[in-house]
Amino acid sequence: MSERDNLVAPARRQLMAGVAVALGGLAMASTNAWSAIDEEISRTAESIHQEPVFKASRTRVYEALTDSKQFDQVIQLSGVMQSMHLGPKPAEISREVGGAFTLFGGYITGRQVELIPNQRIVQAWRTGSWPPGVYSIAKFELVEQGSGTKIVFDHTGFPKGDAETLASGWKAHYWEPLAKLLA
Repeated sequence: MSERDNLVAPARRQLMAGVAVALGGLAMASTNAWSAIDEEISRTAESIHQEPVFKASRTRVYEALTDSKQFDQVIQLSGVMQSMHLGPKPAEISREVGGAFTLFGGYITGRQVELIPNQRIVQAWRTGSWPPGVYSIAKFELVEQGSGTKIVFDHTGFPKGDAETLASGWKAHYWEPLAKLLA
């Protein structure tokens, strides 16, 4: 439980108990319902927040992230295809909302949830090692920074325990090779 939860839960129970006395016990069921709901909610979710900066316009960064041929180059620059020996096609990226993408020879797959050209990309994103049906959300917000672009990146909803591996993967396989491509 968080510090806030430790403060709020007793106050909530006290309020509900007072209401129960006033309403002749009708609210006791509510107090029990709150306790059951508290047990069902996890407050320990992991997430990744990164803000890489690139020496390129938002248009150029957006194109590199959404164009299959350009992202093929990002993958080649990362060197990961030589070590992973996955499928023959490094990247296939739909540029339509709802469209599918496969990256790194099929190891990364997902769907385009939101595409606002030169501004935002939101993807339902997963690795091939996750259990079937498990998807996370990867959000790329493109922000003008001088003559360059900062990606305000947030990744949430991935399996617990994967944060460190994913964070280092974003740097090594996305941001570093993307910076080389855009240089």
